[in-house]
Amino acid sequence: MTLADGIWQQMFTFDNYGELLTLVRNSLIVGVALGLVGGLAGVFVAMRDLPFAVHGISELSFAGASGALLAGTNIVAGSIVGSLVAAGAIGLLGARARDHNSVIGILMPFGLGLGVLFLALYKGRAANKFGLLTGQIVAVDSPQTGWLLGTSAVVLAALAVIWRPLTFASADPDVAQARGVPVRALSLGFMILLGLAVALSVQVVGALLVLSLVITPALAAARITASPVLLPVLSVLFAVVSIEGGILLALGGTIPISPYVTTISFAIYVGCRLAGRYRARRWGARRTTAQPA
Repeated sequence: MTLADGIWQQMFTFDNYGELLTLVRNSLIVGVALGLVGGLAGVFVAMRDLPFAVHGISELSFAGASGALLAGTNIVAGSIVGSLVAAGAIGLLGARARDHNSVIGILMPFGLGLGVLFLALYKGRAANKFGLLTGQIVAVDSPQTGWLLGTSAVVLAALAVIWRPLTFASADPDVAQARGVPVRALSLGFMILLGLAVALSVQVVGALLVLSLVITPALAAARITASPVLLPVLSVLFAVVSIEGGILLALGGTIPISPYVTTISFAIYVGCRLAGRYRARRWGARRTTAQPA
C-alpha cells in the first residue's frame, strides 16, 4: 500500500457507513441549528468587520471548555461561559475599533494559555483534549444536544428581535445614532450573541478554525449578492452545507471533522469569488457596449 492509499483510507473509509449514520442523528440535527446561528451571525460579523473578535472569543471559549473538562462539568456550558466573558470584555472595554483590537490582542494569548494549562492538568482521554481544538460534533451526546439546541434557539430569537435596528446600526452607526437607535446597547448585545454563536461553533470545528463557520459563509455570500434578503439566506445555506457535509464525510474517515468543514467552506468561498468576478466582468462588458459611440 502506498502512502497516498493510506491517507485516502484514513480520510474516506466508508465501511458500514449505513450503520454509522444512525449514530450521528443528533449531530445532523444540531448541525442545522448551528448553520443557522453561524450563517446569520456571520452577516453582522462581516458588516461590522469583526473577524478578529471571533477568533479572540474562540480562545476564551476554548479556555472555558478546557476548564469544564478538567472540572468534570458540562463542556458546552464551560465554552459558553468563556465566550460570554470574552464578548462582554470586548463590548465593554472596546468602544472604538482600535480599542477592540487591543482588548482582543490581550485576550487571545491569555485564553489560549489558560486553555493549554487546563488541558495539561487533565488526565483523561487524549481524544477529549484534541476535540476541543479540532471539533467533536460526531460524538455529540443527548445532554450536549439539549444545550446546543437551547442556546441556538436563544440566539436566533434575539437576532430576530434586533435584526432591523442592528442592520441599520451596522451599516451607518452615525446616522442610526442620530435617529435615536441605541447603537452602543445594540453593539454590546450583538457581542453577547456573537459570544454564544462562537461557543456553539467551537463544538463543530474547534477553537482553532471557528472562523470557517462564523465568517466564511457570510463572506462567500457577499461575493455574489448585496441583497439584504438573499445575503443571510445564502450565508445560512453555505454554513449548513459546510457543517452537514463535514459531518457526513468525517463519519466515513478516521480524522477530525474540522478539515472537512473548513475545506467545504473554503471551496464555497472560492466558487463564489470566481462567480462574482465573472459577473462583474460580464456586467462591465455590457455597460461598455451599451454606451453610445
